[in-house]
Amino acid sequence: MSNDETTPGPRASRRAAKPRKRRRGLKITLGVLLVLLLATGGTLYWLYSQLDGNIKGVDINKALGEDRPEKLPTSGQNLLVLGSDSRAGAENRELGGGGSVGGARSDTAMVVHIPEGRSKAVAVSIPRDTLVTRPECVKDDGSTVAGKERVMFNSVYAQVGPACVVKTVEKMSGVRVDHYLEINFAGFKDLVDAIGGVTVDVPQDIDDKASGLSLTAGPQKLNGTESLAYVRTRHGIGDGSDLGRIGLQQQFLMALLSEVKSQDLLGSPTNSYKIAKSATQSLTTDSGLASLTSLAEFARSMNGVDPASMETIMLPVAYDKIDPNRVIASEPQSGQLWKAIREDTTIPEEAKKSPATGG
Repeated sequence: MSNDETTPGPRASRRAAKPRKRRRGLKITLGVLLVLLLATGGTLYWLYSQLDGNIKGVDINKALGEDRPEKLPTSGQNLLVLGSDSRAGAENRELGGGGSVGGARSDTAMVVHIPEGRSKAVAVSIPRDTLVTRPECVKDDGSTVAGKERVMFNSVYAQVGPACVVKTVEKMSGVRVDHYLEINFAGFKDLVDAIGGVTVDVPQDIDDKASGLSLTAGPQKLNGTESLAYVRTRHGIGDGSDLGRIGLQQQFLMALLSEVKSQDLLGSPTNSYKIAKSATQSLTTDSGLASLTSLAEFARSMNGVDPASMETIMLPVAYDKIDPNRVIASEPQSGQLWKAIREDTTIPEEAKKSPATGG
């Protein structure tokens, strides 16, 4: 598993709260949040035009060519959203726990499906410890990397790059990925700090000695560094696996969106600009979204999507029989889930149940 150490300052709560019973899976990344933020800004997107240079673009279509799933006319829109644990830059290295960890991995990942009509959305999180078959891919330098079975999902990014992550997801799901969004450690932290922190109701005491995160159950307002530790903690909750923290990530996303919604972005262009600047500095997208104008136009097309109604599902997985520290996609549940997304139909309830829960 990848290094999850961070160095937040300790926080203590004065009140206790009952643990939350419902924990649906979600790998939180702030790329989706940025889209929602820009949608909230609506007519103010023109303020951000000077920030275009902050966004890095990846030409996914050129890298993947024609060997991709068919785009069905009624399949809606599908976004692959990644949170990268890149150690590039001093701030990312510090937030990643320092040390000599090189490269980057897709620390968090989810496929966001927006059905035709864009009145709702479904987010499917892919546990980073999932063993997958990596297809043959072409790197940025033009060299070819042979396909390989039983590789950890989060290693694909480090070994071959974002285009290969898209190709891996498309091969395992049969779902055509329309857009790609990625944000790194520093972008997550800075965005939370830009909105003034996020209040979460910590479901149980957390004492993660690996990261230094210490929280008692109850409402707590977390800054950017603490928030990053909260959504990445493994040792402080559940069985210590990647699956155990997914409930925290889903809870944090809802709290974050609620905080954004409560702020008057339309009435505060300065605050809107500050938030957009902090996000775009650490944002990478596919070339089709690699400008504030394109991103804002896409966001406005999602105005009918209510974040509160977004359904969050963890890809159904089972513990691997050879290596119990890894998981594999569980059948027939995962196949049913991807089929429903491909065909833009209702997801069967049995397709939302994961044999491995991380509890």
